[in-house]
This record gives sequence, structure tokens and C-alpha cells, in this order.
Amino acid sequence: MSQLFIKTETSKKAESCVFTGHRIIEEDFSPRRLKKEIKKMIEKGVSVFYNGMAMGFDLLAAQYVLSLKKEYPFIKLIACIPCYQQEKSYNEKDKKRYVSILKKADEKIILSDHYFVGCMQSRDRYMVDRADVMIAYCKKEKGGTAFTVKYFQKKHPENEIIFL
Repeated sequence: MSQLFIKTETSKKAESCVFTGHRIIEEDFSPRRLKKEIKKMIEKGVSVFYNGMAMGFDLLAAQYVLSLKKEYPFIKLIACIPCYQQEKSYNEKDKKRYVSILKKADEKIILSDHYFVGCMQSRDRYMVDRADVMIAYCKKEKGGTAFTVKYFQKKHPENEIIFL
């Protein structure tokens, strides 16, 4: 149930977007569609993108935001890092992607200097609390991504859900 959440036309203009998604991306996922939806958000007025910098969907979404800065130089990528050394357990390829994205991010926010149980959810709440819209790749009813989607729905009940 991959989803895109947007404000309805009667709501305040959306200016910020949060990403959430799984670390493992299934074969039926369309990276082209993700980039297209990010571009649509920008064209509707979204200029700030909050990203949790997790492997998989988050890193892919961050790369797309950065690639769109050539066309839309005013957009900002905010890297929201749950704890110092988040990338410690990433494979070498993802560590390189992570470091490259961090160097190009407009802002880096490290929410804790150490890992603790629940730090990922704290990061997710931080991002959702600041976002007007959400782009989510969510195919499971439980887990971190589902938690973030549900928190967004609770925090922003007026938002429309569009299934991709």
C-alpha cells in the first residue's frame, strides 16, 4: 500500500514534505513515479523535504530531491538523523550514498548523540510534526513505516490519501 498524502485544496498551502518508507524496496516499486511525485509536490509549492536517511526508500528519495535542485534550486533537503553514527550498520554502498547525501543536504539535524530504543520513532515524530504532506512507501501494517504513516494520519487527519 504505497501511499502519497497531500493536503486538500481547502487546506493551507503545503510547504514541507516528509518521506517514510521501507528499507527493502520491492520489484514493483517505481523509482520514476517517486521522482514524478516529488516534482509534483515542488510544483504545488513544497520547498522543504524532511528525510530520515534510512537505507532503502529514504536514501533514494533524498537522492531524487538533490537531483531536482538543478531544476528547482530553492528546494531544501533536511537530513533528520535519529542518532550519531546512524549509518554504522549500513553496507559499504549505502554508507557511501549516506555520506554523499549528507554533504549535499541543506541542513543536518542529529536528534541524539547516541542510539536508544525508540530513537527512530522520535526522529519520525520530529519530521511529521514539521511536515504538511507525506510521501510514503508503505506495504506493511506494522513496523516503523506503518507507525510513521499512522502518526501522520493522527497528526494531520484532514489530509487526503492517494494510493500509488
